[in-house]
Amino acid sequence: MTVSLVYKVVRKLLSIPRVLLRSQATKDAELLVLRHENAVLRRQIHGRVRYEPFDRFWLAALSGLIPRCRWRGVFPITPGTLLAWHRRFIAAKWDYSARR
Repeated sequence: MTVSLVYKVVRKLLSIPRVLLRSQATKDAELLVLRHENAVLRRQIHGRVRYEPFDRFWLAALSGLIPRCRWRGVFPITPGTLLAWHRRFIAAKWDYSARR
């Protein structure tokens, strides 16, 4: 009984730095998203914002580092948009028209 209690306490104490480091990584990811959004907006001053394939890839890669509850304030896109991009990418990748 005491061994399991000591194990749980030590495990909780060791998880504290991991949580602190994760929040720092989340902050860094948010900054990267915002900087990339600024670069996209500078590239396209007039008209509707159009994301290039590299922009889509970058936002998709950073989406895994930011918790879903903070997406609304950080990302310029919704999770549904990200999933639509993924569906289009997969559909283009598995298009067998070249083999016909």
